[in-house]
Amino acid sequence: MTVAAHALARSSGPARFSSKFRSPEIMAGRQPEPSQPDAFQPGRVFGYLSAVSFVLIFMPTAVQAHIIQSGTGGFRSGFEHPLTGPDHFLAMFAVGLWGAQIGGRSIWTLPVAFPLIMVAGGVAGIVGVPLPDVEIGIALSIIALGLAIACAWRPAEWMALLLIAVFAICHGYAHGAELPNAADPADYAIGFVIATGLIHLLGIGVGLVLGKSFGGRLSQGLGGLIAVGGVYFLVA
Repeated sequence: MTVAAHALARSSGPARFSSKFRSPEIMAGRQPEPSQPDAFQPGRVFGYLSAVSFVLIFMPTAVQAHIIQSGTGGFRSGFEHPLTGPDHFLAMFAVGLWGAQIGGRSIWTLPVAFPLIMVAGGVAGIVGVPLPDVEIGIALSIIALGLAIACAWRPAEWMALLLIAVFAICHGYAHGAELPNAADPADYAIGFVIATGLIHLLGIGVGLVLGKSFGGRLSQGLGGLIAVGGVYFLVA
């Protein structure tokens, strides 16, 4: 082999070898784009939180007794009250479900606003501020939330928050008015706010899952059932 042939082999061999391992961007004369970190997925986070909420809500009573240590009428009573009252449970579940159906900021603004305003209603109930026909308001809130979900109504955020505020006052007032005389109001309020948040998370998780099935019709069907439950509480 001649000297020229040796030189040609040395220059072409590594070039061919290295070209196999070059990215298309480099071969085309472009710089490769830096890899992007995985995008934050709120749906997955809410899914995990909803699973935890499901376990805490439906775990056996004996297990709850070890986790929720408090005297009668305190934190434990406040925590159990929304879970054992089907009218309260349906409304709080519907708030999370509706927020998930609306999407955007409403996924968290509705569930956050409801318990905060509910505390104000609870204080009014404890103090004894007169608020007539609270039970009717609770039943109507279930009907309204169920119909909103069934119709896939997506109002402006301020309108949804206004409706949630009215409903939260009714539910909070009922909690406060039913507060046992021997209870610690602060512990009781903390208990029912935490339980309310867990029910909201459960509703959000169910809404995010069902919202992807059959074009959201499963969520709408569940909203119809919730509205029927509200009618039952209205006439019962």
